Amino acid sequence: MVTALLNEEITAQLKEVFEKLQEPVEILFFGSKKGCEYCDETLQLATEVTALSDRLGLQTFDIDEDPETARQYRVDKAPAMVIAGRDGDRIVDYGIRLSGIPSGHEFSTFVHDLVLVSRRDSDLSETTREFLRGLEKPVLLQVFVTPTCPYCPRAVYLAHQMALESPMVEAEMVEAMEFPDLADRFGVSGVPQTTINSGAGTVVGAVPEDYLVAEIQRAIAA
Repeated sequence: MVTALLNEEITAQLKEVFEKLQEPVEILFFGSKKGCEYCDETLQLATEVTALSDRLGLQTFDIDEDPETARQYRVDKAPAMVIAGRDGDRIVDYGIRLSGIPSGHEFSTFVHDLVLVSRRDSDLSETTREFLRGLEKPVLLQVFVTPTCPYCPRAVYLAHQMALESPMVEAEMVEAMEFPDLADRFGVSGVPQTTINSGAGTVVGAVPEDYLVAEIQRAIAA
């Protein structure tokens, strides 16, 4: 028998949070049978969470066995989750990604993402929304985190808010210890680190939205 990851207290708290879910949310889980250390735990976590509300759904894929689906959602690592909207039979991809198991402090990010997508409202300032509406170039935000970092969820959530707001933005939480080669490639020495457009810009720390906007502007102007 598989031991539950969520205890009764956390389950009760989540049920209370999920009562506020508005629109349906679909989690697209991508795993791999090839040396994926945390795939089983991540899928179990997603399964236990989605069982707590009828507004949450879960689909599972293998990046090797379902390469077309992985390409469609631009998923190139496992475990990964796409937090999408569901509109009838249609999946609405907002560009919100979690690569690596959302454990420790990042579990709160996972939960907040579900609420964010269910609301379909980024809650960003009007100034930031205006900037995002005017984007003409795609923006990729990769936020490197570790489970023990208390400031990381804020950085990830801001990136995910921007992705929800604009179809030009894709935002990915990357668990740095699970994907060390990528972390080394972008010189991650402290977390959170937000890498903009594969190194065109870098922000270290959990920063206010106007600061991140300024760094995005710099990166896309370079």
